[in-house]
Amino acid sequence: MSDTLAPPSPTVPPAALPAGAPVLPRLLPFVLTVFLGFLAIGLPLSVLPLHVHGALGYGAVLVGAVVGLQSVATVLTRRHAGILSDTRGPKRAVLTGLAASALAGVCYGLSLLAPDSGGALAAILCGRVVLGFGESLFMTGALSWAIAVAGPHNAGKVMSWNGIAMYSAIAVGAPAGLAILEAGGFAALALAAALAPLAGLAVAAGVPAVPVPGGVRMPFTAVIGRVLRPGLGLALGTVGFAVLASFAPLLFAARGWDGAGFALTAFGGCYIALRLVAGGLPDRLGGRRVAAVSLLVEAVGQAMVWGAGSPWGAVAGAAVTGLGFSLVLPSLGVEAVKRVPPHNRGVALAAFVAFFDLSIAFAAPVAGALVGSWGYPAVFLAGAAAALLSALVTVTERRA
Repeated sequence: MSDTLAPPSPTVPPAALPAGAPVLPRLLPFVLTVFLGFLAIGLPLSVLPLHVHGALGYGAVLVGAVVGLQSVATVLTRRHAGILSDTRGPKRAVLTGLAASALAGVCYGLSLLAPDSGGALAAILCGRVVLGFGESLFMTGALSWAIAVAGPHNAGKVMSWNGIAMYSAIAVGAPAGLAILEAGGFAALALAAALAPLAGLAVAAGVPAVPVPGGVRMPFTAVIGRVLRPGLGLALGTVGFAVLASFAPLLFAARGWDGAGFALTAFGGCYIALRLVAGGLPDRLGGRRVAAVSLLVEAVGQAMVWGAGSPWGAVAGAAVTGLGFSLVLPSLGVEAVKRVPPHNRGVALAAFVAFFDLSIAFAAPVAGALVGSWGYPAVFLAGAAAALLSALVTVTERRA
């Protein structure tokens, strides 16, 4: 067996893979680490709204604040995560982030010891902030670390497999969290949310670190300028996913249709399936080309949901949306990684992924304003328009 394919020593950093070498064996520890880290997000996802509303007695506004605070903390700490990954090494960022994510579960558990509902809510909010910080660190570090090991020519595969790990953890974690709550109560859920990232930390600790690249580091604002175009494309391309996740169930309910869950299942199934079979396309064909085609497919899917006259037409549109959106982030991410030297890769990835976070944060509220005037179908037409605009932004950029 070739030295490049041998299992890496725990003390010697593995060399980057040459072109054509199998990538997945090297990526598996990173995929498992991200999956276990994201279970800290997936396990409480369905439980926290029920606990804050039912057990603590708070209304919808505070329920929304508890859910959304994690994403806000993630966006605000992306810069720090990128800088830490570039200056102290991505392994340090991953280990610190997973430890912080475990601490979030501890905060959930401490909320049960609070003397009143206000103290319990404060402990949970603290956990959400810590979790957002942890996610920012371990995701940025894991992407940068895996790209360093697999080589920049495999950046698309790295991002595809990390995305599979993320969405799989959320898909598995949400129902598992409800089952844990039913079996052992909120204390058991808090314990599981703490243990999952600690298991990821154990996996990551056994993977050799990569050397920290030398060189003069660009200011964060300069890095944002480098990745602005693919980041803007990602933000616009994410609108379709945001409106589908937020408004597909409401569209089905408004029209008296059953099977809203099938729409989200169809989206997720097609999203993951395409990444499994075609996750390397951005590396082979070029990020801009694959992104442009993907965005056009996403626009078609959103238009199908907009014009659907039956629930199965909407489900088919959701499936096509999943096929289109699947490769948008890795394709545009390949373009973002190309624009900075290796010693700025962590900051570049952090800045790029922040556009996804911002789109999720703002797309749904803006789309909600459209519903009042134009009804639920209008948000899917807006999703199609955003995908087309993203494709235009992507294909009209002049090559450097």
